Amino acid sequence: MAQDHLAASSPLPEHARLAAFAGEWDGEEVVFPSRWTAGGLATSHVVARMDLNGFYLIQDSVQKRDGQQIFATHGIFTYDRDDRTYKLFWYDSLGYTPPSPASGGWVGKTLTLVRGSLRGNARHVYEIINEDSYSLKIQFSPDAEGWADVLTGVYRRIH
Repeated sequence: MAQDHLAASSPLPEHARLAAFAGEWDGEEVVFPSRWTAGGLATSHVVARMDLNGFYLIQDSVQKRDGQQIFATHGIFTYDRDDRTYKLFWYDSLGYTPPSPASGGWVGKTLTLVRGSLRGNARHVYEIINEDSYSLKIQFSPDAEGWADVLTGVYRRIH
């Protein structure tokens, strides 16, 4: 009898680990001056959910300064069982299409994902502080050696 290649597999514990970021969050951020924006303080509202049978964390965020939306993101996180790394497919209101997802893994309570493009390299560092808060640091590097902060933030769960 032929094997059913469309039969659903089950999420792994690695997929379930992403649920730490599921929920609704408010964040306080520091945006560093860059070629994309002036620096300053910002707030973000983040909504994230586990979806598609538990294989993906889907995250949307809206960043505001002075009450005005200035930036938005859509992130899709998963665990790639083939190469055993976490992946982040990142889209934002700057409109660049990433050539490939960011890739990386966990060390303790810290998930680090790195992506390269013709514009340079981006590193996203998510650290779980406790079940109701996490931090995020986004960094940029032209050569993947010297990293400069683009954004730092702390996000608190809304109950």
